[in-house]
Amino acid sequence: MLSKSSYILLYSILLFSACEEKVDLNLNADSGRVVIDAQLSDASNIQRIRVSQSVAIDAEMGSTAVKNAIVTVKDNLNQNYLFQHEKDGYYINRNFKPAVGRKYTLRVGVNKQQFESSSTMPAYINIETTHIIEKEIAGKTYFFIALAFKDPAKIANYYMYTLSINGKEFRFASTESDQFNDGLQVTHYISELERSLSHGDKLTVRRYCVDVGTFHYWNGYQSTNLSTAAPGNPKSNISNNALGYFSVAPVKEYQLLIP
Repeated sequence: MLSKSSYILLYSILLFSACEEKVDLNLNADSGRVVIDAQLSDASNIQRIRVSQSVAIDAEMGSTAVKNAIVTVKDNLNQNYLFQHEKDGYYINRNFKPAVGRKYTLRVGVNKQQFESSSTMPAYINIETTHIIEKEIAGKTYFFIALAFKDPAKIANYYMYTLSINGKEFRFASTESDQFNDGLQVTHYISELERSLSHGDKLTVRRYCVDVGTFHYWNGYQSTNLSTAAPGNPKSNISNNALGYFSVAPVKEYQLLIP
């Protein structure tokens, strides 16, 4: 384990909307199914939702942009947020920052088809300490970001992590829940086992505190895509046989340098 004094760089950043989240979903589907990628957060007032359609599994591109959808989000206080298409299937609202405790309902209309999903934004659970550790797995050494915190008792909590290495795109890393450690001191270990990490690499992890529906989606993705030879599609939390997911979650970003 590396000593805490050797952690050269540690930041907690809230405003990072300029960095677009990119997660490779590896979805398998017949062509024509609507794919909705809707990760809303409190990082800024700019929210993005991508709407596309899946193509044949042997096609060069995994989806094609949908440019004529009607995309809205409504909260439980009857406030409506309209998303306008800008480019490549991305629908954007530039004056919408979700609030803790509110329930949000997504509605997407595509060629007379209607898709709907709801998500309630949980409170963020603060990290107490972060550091880098080394672990040996199957004879190989890997670096992990360790995030320690106190889990709130008698509340079901769920987490999703994405990871960027040296400023490159963010990729899904893992999901966690407090099913077996409710109310305890907890440490989550985040890494990228498919890409080699080495001394001098800068790791940036985004930590989302998500609701149960979002957790089940990403946990299903984790189970079917990271541990099997034939990846499958996670069960979407969006209606009408859509692919993808809808989530409204608080997020914070942490950067560490492997010394």
